[in-house]
Amino acid sequence: MDTRDFAALEKREWDRADVAQAYARDFARAADMVVPRLVAGAGAVAGAKMLDLCCGHGNVSAGLVAAGAEVTGLDFSPAMLELARAAVPDAVFHEGDAMAPDFADGSFHGVTIGFGMPHVPDPPRVLHEARRVLRRGGRVAFSVWCGPEVEGAFGYVFGAIARHGDPSVQLPPGPGANDYADPARAFPALEEAGFSGCTCEVVASSWVTRDPGTPFDYFREGTARGGALLRPQPEAQRAAIRADVVAQVLAHHGNGPEWIVPIPAAVISAVAT
Repeated sequence: MDTRDFAALEKREWDRADVAQAYARDFARAADMVVPRLVAGAGAVAGAKMLDLCCGHGNVSAGLVAAGAEVTGLDFSPAMLELARAAVPDAVFHEGDAMAPDFADGSFHGVTIGFGMPHVPDPPRVLHEARRVLRRGGRVAFSVWCGPEVEGAFGYVFGAIARHGDPSVQLPPGPGANDYADPARAFPALEEAGFSGCTCEVVASSWVTRDPGTPFDYFREGTARGGALLRPQPEAQRAAIRADVVAQVLAHHGNGPEWIVPIPAAVISAVAT
């Protein structure tokens, strides 16, 4: 699979300050709920040297710092790194490629990857690099949103796009957004990279909102993959997609006036052997 166009899309979208800020302000309300499990899964303790790959705006880095760890973050988006440096002054952040991090072998006690796996062209390569920079016995923990087979916002939004979206608006070939939430895919990739003791835990992350169209808005304004599908839609299709999302939220979660919209996440962790 040629993923160069996918890589360019991801870089272009996450380089946008408005997308980075919308993610940090809104979408990440659910991602924040996953941070404690990532911190624990990666074995962060006081004095541990931790690497936060695909660190984004720094919410996982902040959790690692709160655990007393010495934290280095890496991301390819200058817009995200600007937010991370402002939010987590006690961590050190670098711009770079999670598939080729410029750190020495065995430099870290633990590695976290908070929702970064779907945004890299070659996720197994990221796992190999995580193993390389980890000390033997160190831990990796990564999170991925569960797919549409698990009830929640991901299925509501992408199902509505499939039903109502302009078919000419397509993503370039790349990893599936939810591939590595599946232990059947994630565990063999971890083992091939040099990890053992793989575990998977589903976190019931969610958004609390007074607008049942919130999932549409959050994906459109604060994500790369969802935004690239939603922002170019003609007005009629965009309205139909949002109306479909509203209808699904009402059907599954009642008539409000407040809704808890699930967007569950899998947290997968393993030990470097």
